[in-house]
Amino acid sequence: MEIYDTYEGNIETEAVEDGDRETVTVGGDQRRRSRFRTTTDAGREVGVVVGRELRAGDVLSAEAGDGPRLEVVLEPVEAVVVGLADAAADLTAAVALGHAVGNRHWEMAVRGSEVLFPAGESDTRVDATLGPHLPAGATVRHERVSPALFDGQVGPASHSHGDGHSHSHGGEQQ
Repeated sequence: MEIYDTYEGNIETEAVEDGDRETVTVGGDQRRRSRFRTTTDAGREVGVVVGRELRAGDVLSAEAGDGPRLEVVLEPVEAVVVGLADAAADLTAAVALGHAVGNRHWEMAVRGSEVLFPAGESDTRVDATLGPHLPAGATVRHERVSPALFDGQVGPASHSHGDGHSHSHGGEQQ
C-alpha cells in the first residue's frame, strides 16, 4: 500500500504540475483526519497522511514519489435547503428560525436566498425543529452538496450563556 503524505497544491487555486493522477473520493469526516486508509476511484488501496484538512482539488504525492499522484474529490453530503425567496419579509419568523437552529448548533451555509444545513438528523426531527419557525412561503427540500459549502460559514462556535458559563461546539449536530 502506498502512503500519500506530500501536499503539492490545489488545482483550483494554485499551479500544480500536470502528470499522471488518480482521484480519491473523501468523505466529510475523513477530510478532517490527519491520516486514514482508503481506496482510490481506480480501486487501489492507499494511505493518506497529511497534516491539513483536505479540500476538493488537493493533489497529494506518495512518500516514495513513485506512481500517480492523488487528486481529492469531496463526497457530497445531504443537506436541508430552506428557500426564502418567496417568503414574506417576516423578521420575527427569521429570528425564531435562527434561534431554533442556533440552539441545535447546526452548521449552516447561506447561498443566495437559501439557507442550508447538513441533514445529520432524521427528517422528522428536522421538520419538527424547522416547521414551526418557517416564514410563510418558505420551501424545504433536500440536496446533495459539497461539504466544503459549510467551511467558513456560520456554524458551531464558542459562546457564552451570560451566566459565566461558556463552551465550544465542534461541528456535531445535537
